[in-house]
Amino acid sequence: MIIAIISGALMSIQGIFNTKVTETTGVWTANAFVQFTALLVCLGAWATVERNSFATILQVQPKYMLLGGAMGAAITWTVIQSMKTLGPAQAVMFIVVAQIIVAYVIELIGLFGVEKQDFSMKKLIGTVVAIVGIILIKWE
Repeated sequence: MIIAIISGALMSIQGIFNTKVTETTGVWTANAFVQFTALLVCLGAWATVERNSFATILQVQPKYMLLGGAMGAAITWTVIQSMKTLGPAQAVMFIVVAQIIVAYVIELIGLFGVEKQDFSMKKLIGTVVAIVGIILIKWE
């Protein structure tokens, strides 16, 4: 849970940083820089911690699972645009609720090799409460 909390905090801070960078550069320049620096950090971590062969990436099945990097570029772009138009707090609220809804649907249907989960009224109520929270905060 602590790692998930750190992840959420870092995503919010990163979104703000990336949005500020676009004010000077442009959204695709900022996005390319973000992805490039992420590559450098990942290569450094690989060199010090993992060192397994990059050829193993070719063994990943199904191949569409390799689209995560392309999605990363789209995620960076959508976060920047959301924060620019909605502000950090509202953007993150919409992003998190969208993540909850999509993750729950993936679990219910069992998409992408995720183990299918039974319907849970508690999870549905929690999702509805999150949506109501957005409406209350957005409603002025």
